[in-house]
Amino acid sequence: MKIVFTGEDLARVRIASRIDELWEMAMSLHVLQRPGGGADMAGWRRQARADLAATGLLTPVRQTLAPLMPIKAYFPDFLTPHHAQAGPQNGIDALADTPPSRVRREVDQLRRHAALPATLDDLAHGDQRAITGLAALAGRYCQTAFAPHRTRMEHALGRERARLTRLLSDHGVEAMLAALGPRTRWRAPSLETDYAAGRYEIHLRGRGLTLIPSYFCRYAPVALADTSLPPVLIFPVPRRTPAPDPALDDALPNLLGTTRAGILHCIAATTGCTTSELARRTGTLLSSASAHAQVLHRTGLITSTRHANMVIHQITRLGTDLIHHQTGAGPATEPERTISSV
Repeated sequence: MKIVFTGEDLARVRIASRIDELWEMAMSLHVLQRPGGGADMAGWRRQARADLAATGLLTPVRQTLAPLMPIKAYFPDFLTPHHAQAGPQNGIDALADTPPSRVRREVDQLRRHAALPATLDDLAHGDQRAITGLAALAGRYCQTAFAPHRTRMEHALGRERARLTRLLSDHGVEAMLAALGPRTRWRAPSLETDYAAGRYEIHLRGRGLTLIPSYFCRYAPVALADTSLPPVLIFPVPRRTPAPDPALDDALPNLLGTTRAGILHCIAATTGCTTSELARRTGTLLSSASAHAQVLHRTGLITSTRHANMVIHQITRLGTDLIHHQTGAGPATEPERTISSV
């Protein structure tokens, strides 16, 4: 895939500021449909399968969501509306409001790539109740499947946003684009990447590009099939060993207080974290997160560096030593199954 930039496009590159849950839904359904992806994905797959079964969602997910997002070269763009970048409910609402004519058109296009079950007939005809039901199912899937991994997702995506922000601030947009990952190559004025659909070109023509790091995207980056839609590039974040669970450490909250200890753990789990991200991950007010970070900075446990209108916090050696503790071995695992084999 080749994404062609103009000078105006380079000035309009942005990094998604939060998890895009509908893109994560699409990518995670691919993970559920095939084994592999490392120990973290195998663990998530087992947990998600069990949680979906316990809530009665496994069958509707298998019969409705998974067939719409096969591991093929195409799945419908209406499943990942750009509104989700403003928050998960915005995305679900936009999905429910998709015009029936668009649903029919894109499901027809999907039929050229994959056989669809009879359970999707109403949706394929553009039935409004089927569209609304699909949106509700998508929302319930995200709530159920992501719950046990949400903190880990936040940490992984926060690390990547902070890395890209530092590159953008210190070295400029072209250096940031060149560092997106081993499957992407910046060759001005184009960004080239491996792509499952084969040769594909997107000419931005002044619209800019939104970069969306994804926890569940496993291999090559992904873009929308319809080049007239707001351009996005979804790409996998680097995989890292998950940070220790702060709940395992009893002494640190006693020393610093529960909220401040949680903030220190959040910073330690990333290579850089903004104050807004700290507030979102710890469930505190922005002013409270800022005040706690200032205390941690004054005591030498973190560094805080201003970049444009953001402050990026990073753990120091003293902070790392303070939160250090032992971890045990994980439990034995059973042979994993994909969603289609349950």
